[in-house]
Amino acid sequence: MESILEIKKLNLFFGKNQALYDINLKLERGIIHSLVGESGCGKTMTAMSIMRLLPKSAIIRSGEIVYHGENILYYKEKQMRALRGHKIALVPQDPMTSLNPLFTIENQLVESIRTHSKVSYKQALRKAKEVLDMVKLPDIENKLKSYPHELSGGMKQRIIIAMALAEDAEIIIADEPTTALDVTIQKQIMDLISEIKKEQGTTILLISHDLALVSNYTDRISVMYSGHIVEETSAPDFFRNPLHPYSKALLNSLPSKNPALKLKTIIGAPPSIQEQISGCKFHPRCEACKPDICITQNPELKEVDSGHYSACLLN
Repeated sequence: MESILEIKKLNLFFGKNQALYDINLKLERGIIHSLVGESGCGKTMTAMSIMRLLPKSAIIRSGEIVYHGENILYYKEKQMRALRGHKIALVPQDPMTSLNPLFTIENQLVESIRTHSKVSYKQALRKAKEVLDMVKLPDIENKLKSYPHELSGGMKQRIIIAMALAEDAEIIIADEPTTALDVTIQKQIMDLISEIKKEQGTTILLISHDLALVSNYTDRISVMYSGHIVEETSAPDFFRNPLHPYSKALLNSLPSKNPALKLKTIIGAPPSIQEQISGCKFHPRCEACKPDICITQNPELKEVDSGHYSACLLN
């Protein structure tokens, strides 16, 4: 399958503290690729590296982010502004951070379209209505005249997705797109993202800590732990045959359909960015840990089976 964007050996630091370690991630055209793991594992920093929207204190020491054959880490800010929203769009966790409370939805959608396209206000408004219809926003005329605070969380999230569609973005990065939404609206938003992938051929990078949510929608999964990608494979293979102990622990911690079974938690807590852990970063929490190798050797992500990668010394 055609690769549309590829991260190669990306290393990100905050001062002396390393946040991302040799991240390799390939996004293929027209699929949903999920990046999963506990909070603080580096998922959002990976996404922000692609968008070049990192905090000022963050420094990419080495690596590449290749989009259509060009390393966009060398792009000047003007080039990145042309790329953001137009070719690579971000759907953030909280839509209120992307919608200006002082302007109507019409003002913001039209302005977004005209920023990247040389069209009249009337043409941009027509396009805005088209994409709002695509995301199944009800009562479009009234919603266009509304301010963000007058809309529900689900409606605002649909509008953010519509902004991405308006620019015909090739890649949509959806960072926890269902956060703070109730279960029914979560499903509607995920169904919408899935439809966009199928109908528009858009590549989706879905960032989530909720394996149960992404299981019904994703095509491929990368699991992150403490700044490392520890497993990557197709979704069916992951849920059928996880290889890394962390992946197994995540799946074992999911609620069971059998109410008599207790939730199995992962012992301990994820390390902070300041903690120095020798060997495998997961070994302090790993039930399968073999101290003689796991504490002394640093595992690399390697192909264990066809298309199935794991960073575990025991595989």
